[in-house]
Amino acid sequence: MGQYQIGVIVGSLRRDSINRKLANALVKLGPAEFSFKFLEIGDLPLYNQDDDDKQAQSVVRLKGDVKGCSGLIFVTPEYNRSMPGVLKNALDNASRPYGTSVWTGKPTGILGASIGQIGSAMAQQHLRNTLAYLDAPTMGQPEVFIQVKDGFFDGDGNIASPDTVKFLQGWMDRYVQWVKQHAE
Repeated sequence: MGQYQIGVIVGSLRRDSINRKLANALVKLGPAEFSFKFLEIGDLPLYNQDDDDKQAQSVVRLKGDVKGCSGLIFVTPEYNRSMPGVLKNALDNASRPYGTSVWTGKPTGILGASIGQIGSAMAQQHLRNTLAYLDAPTMGQPEVFIQVKDGFFDGDGNIASPDTVKFLQGWMDRYVQWVKQHAE
């Protein structure tokens, strides 16, 4: 039985982000053979092709972190019916220069939360489109679009509803299978 390092990328930089809370709660549901590392994307420069020959240290670090992972989990809010710019910027930076993308072949899972009724459905769809182009196999089912209302998280940041925990455990169990099926 091997050990799997999973990179967790949260598409929100806000300290009290509901998606960061969701990611923290989610990783507690992973099996012992999976370890989780939150990957930093907030310090990346805006992608500029002129910098491809000399990428910023933060880009080099992100690329190294992604390379060291067996799989990735994206937990994203939705901004203006799409993924946040900081997330798209991370995808662009770590996929360049052309032919050196670190996303290729990395099994990914996507989920997200919002106070809106559709959760982060549009953001997730746009992220799926980008990951498809980047050749990162993305788990299709189950989909997780969570509407967060008062009381969703308890005082310790855990998910309050046992039914929601059970649903997310099912997602994690499927994701574990996905990674084992696709990881190198």
